[in-house]
Amino acid sequence: MRGCTCNFVVKRLYARPSLVLLIYNERRHVNKAGFVCHGPLDKDAIGPGAKKIPYVCSEIQQQTMSMIYLGIPEENVLEKHIEGVQRYCGPDPKVKTHASQYVQKLGMIIKRSTQELDLDDEASIRLWAERNKKSIFFYRDTSENEPFILGIQTEWQLQQMIRFGHRNIIAADSTFGIKRLKYPLCTLLVFDSRGHALPVAWIITRSIAKPDVTIWMKSLLDRVHSVDHGWKASGFIVDDAAAEIEPIRQNALLVETFSCPVLFSLWRVRRSWLRHIVKKCTNIEVQREIFKRLGQIVYGIWGGMDLNVALEELLLDCVDQTSFMQYFKDSWLPKIEMWLELMKTVPLSSQEASGAIEAYHVKLKTRLYDDSHLGSLQRVDWLVHKLTTELHSSYWLDRYADESDFFPNVKEDYMASTSWYRALQIPDASVSFDEKDQLFAKVLSQNDSSQSKLVWNPGSEFAHCDCEWALQGNLCKHVIKVNMICGNMPHYQSSLSFQSLKTMLMDLWKKPMDDSVSMDLSTAWTLQILDQVQKLVELDDSNNIGLVVDNMPLKWAAKRVRTSSPGRHHESDVINEALMTQDDKKDGKTPMKHMVTASGSELRLAVKSL
Repeated sequence: MRGCTCNFVVKRLYARPSLVLLIYNERRHVNKAGFVCHGPLDKDAIGPGAKKIPYVCSEIQQQTMSMIYLGIPEENVLEKHIEGVQRYCGPDPKVKTHASQYVQKLGMIIKRSTQELDLDDEASIRLWAERNKKSIFFYRDTSENEPFILGIQTEWQLQQMIRFGHRNIIAADSTFGIKRLKYPLCTLLVFDSRGHALPVAWIITRSIAKPDVTIWMKSLLDRVHSVDHGWKASGFIVDDAAAEIEPIRQNALLVETFSCPVLFSLWRVRRSWLRHIVKKCTNIEVQREIFKRLGQIVYGIWGGMDLNVALEELLLDCVDQTSFMQYFKDSWLPKIEMWLELMKTVPLSSQEASGAIEAYHVKLKTRLYDDSHLGSLQRVDWLVHKLTTELHSSYWLDRYADESDFFPNVKEDYMASTSWYRALQIPDASVSFDEKDQLFAKVLSQNDSSQSKLVWNPGSEFAHCDCEWALQGNLCKHVIKVNMICGNMPHYQSSLSFQSLKTMLMDLWKKPMDDSVSMDLSTAWTLQILDQVQKLVELDDSNNIGLVVDNMPLKWAAKRVRTSSPGRHHESDVINEALMTQDDKKDGKTPMKHMVTASGSELRLAVKSL
């Protein structure tokens, strides 16, 4: 039965004729490769047809479904499906026939499936929730006193959250589609081994009230802890001060359960400003100047800048740009002080994290805002269907291609999906600076050396590039590459995330001298972090990792830590681990309960400054 190696010997007992002795040579129902072939452990092969139909495990089924959802031609889907089945069954001539029928039937089922289980959207989503309980971590229907909340997390997403979220960063892409969808969408993201953002949970709701956010977050954490009780996040990146920061920082229950600091991602603010500048200001020189001035206001929060004076000068100098100034006055002036205060008090995430979140946001927007589905934007069942089929399949196939090397084209597109990765592919020799005033940098095209892009205000996260991707409001590879080079040049300002890190470290040294215990504790923490940073800088600069490791002191870890699946380790993870360890040993909040992110070059600058 499907290559099962289970076999036994039957011996009759002459002393007791009614009994026989079964001696198993192989008791497990597995094939030669060690995979389950049939029986109660194989949920995909229960039934009378199990002897005839080739074994199709959940991985092969998900691979085939993902390819069909993504519109890959049927002949290519069939080829990959047969390859997968033959890994279990061997070269069986019947495999091709059964595989062809399986792919055709599965494709027909997918094509005929519809998100509208009922003409009424609320009734339709109730039916979907009833049929997909395993993919829901929280569901609450609309009532007079309580708003609608639907939390979606598939089993694969749960696995990724446990794998990449433990001792790592979780990010929130909040309030997507607030103007176009019936209910806004919030996505929780983790960063995989390549630093790409993976969606591990979707929350569909209009409510951003603290009790409502608390209840679905607590439910999500309970689900994760039911699988891995020791799971713990190292930090939470938020991008919406009003919606996310208060429930996470002030709610005692969430602080207790998450036990992690909060970071703020600047990408949403930057994206909004740049998009409206490009849209409302036709002159590219004016665009560069306004964007530069806004960046100076943000960078000025650590330099003793007078916000009112800076805003007044901006409004006077740009008074002729009536369209943008009206937008800025209406949308940002009432709350810009709150945003800047948040940036000053909460650690800022790096450009790499911002680029990964933005890549997910752009992909989500592309998938959902397809013109053929615009009439369905106000239906929740359509949104759920798009998320759990096309988008879920896309990320599943990306991860599968990256880890198995089966789909080289998919893997290549997946690796190049973030601006940070694309920036790493640009050689340093392709970047040149204005020799006179260094007002701009020129980045040569890798495809056509006769073309180049200009990056104005280099060294700033508010640099302006004239490429098409940047003019859409995105963080482009040219800006990131130029800032990477500027980070190693002394006359350029440090990144915002580094300045946030430096401010927190310097605050520890400013403890009052008469408070001796707090001063000693803060000094000990700072020196411990400094020691870790110096080791990381040495490791980053060394060409022989073995020599560096041999000089490090031997440290034993708990058995559970040594055998756990490794996640992605940034340079800043060591700092975060040091901070979190001290927080776990001390009751209550501490001055250093923050999350920091910094690149290798920024860490070197931190060592020199300290």
